[in-house]
Amino acid sequence: MLPVSVCMIAKNEDNHIEECLKRLRPCRFEIIVVDTGSVDRTVEMAHRYADRVFHFAWCDDFSSARNFSIQQASNDWVLIIDCDEYLENVNLVQLEEALSHNRDSVGMITRNNPYTVQGTRSIMSERIGRLFNRKYCHFEGSIHERVRTLQGREPETFSIPLTFYHEGYVEESDKRMRATRNLEMLLHDLNVKGPSPYLYFHLGQNYISLNDMEKAAQYYKMGLALNADPQSDFVQSMAETYGYCLMDLAKYDAAMSLKDKYGHLSHRADFVYLMGMLYMKKGELSKAIEEFEKATTLTAYSRKGVNSYRAYFHIGGIYETMGNLEQARIYYKKCGDYEPAIRRLRELQTAESVS
Repeated sequence: MLPVSVCMIAKNEDNHIEECLKRLRPCRFEIIVVDTGSVDRTVEMAHRYADRVFHFAWCDDFSSARNFSIQQASNDWVLIIDCDEYLENVNLVQLEEALSHNRDSVGMITRNNPYTVQGTRSIMSERIGRLFNRKYCHFEGSIHERVRTLQGREPETFSIPLTFYHEGYVEESDKRMRATRNLEMLLHDLNVKGPSPYLYFHLGQNYISLNDMEKAAQYYKMGLALNADPQSDFVQSMAETYGYCLMDLAKYDAAMSLKDKYGHLSHRADFVYLMGMLYMKKGELSKAIEEFEKATTLTAYSRKGVNSYRAYFHIGGIYETMGNLEQARIYYKKCGDYEPAIRRLRELQTAESVS
């Protein structure tokens, strides 16, 4: 058994927690569940799979609940998991090796988040700091809590071979309920602690959940103006999501201000793909093709397809718009089994046979 304790907080998660815990059990981690006031079958299900179950009086502070959970662990190494995150892949041998060389750093899991774009379901991957030694780190922040050193600094990180699928909130009503609750807590933090890039990022994310792109873009802009470290995952995500917000609002010129960050972010296919989208929206088609082509050469990405079939599809669409159907077909075929590309190839063939 690895000296790792999985620590979870839960409230009314009986639609998620059983699947989450069932997938964790074969790893033989210690499992600690802290319930914060469930009125459904969450506690009952937790007792079936967890080693120990505790109760914590909710106080509108996620860090307090998280830190209480890690205090209950038998091991100093703690892995933080949410009830709607299901284990997909793990290499326990590599994980043990990583722990032996990173005593005071934070391990970054990979989390795969489903989302829908243009009617097609896809996956966005992100790296999140979730594994650490409680002798060196803890949680800070009442909402969208994050791991910090006990001295309040940003910890060093290392990759770990753990991948989770994030089920998330399926119902739109659940999303809005959580977003409304989180907004109140975030605005309280802003009033008490003052502005920070991280807080502005999460305010932007929250307003996206509330379908208010104007407000989201406003907070992203303020967050980016504070010159946060462009190597931080959340800053990269903030810049890219800001661009998409402005694109949804048809504010293409404002979005092009992101060119100023090209030197810092163009190692990511997501950012280069975004620039291709913006050039395409502005009618600068040659530049759009150039960016999409560059995206296909990059290996760092979060959204599936931005460095392959999605980029190729847009290049095909541009060539089709320009009347170069031969090149359009070449790029549509590069998309493989991407349904929108297959459909365009079929429609082009039908149009050609009719004419």
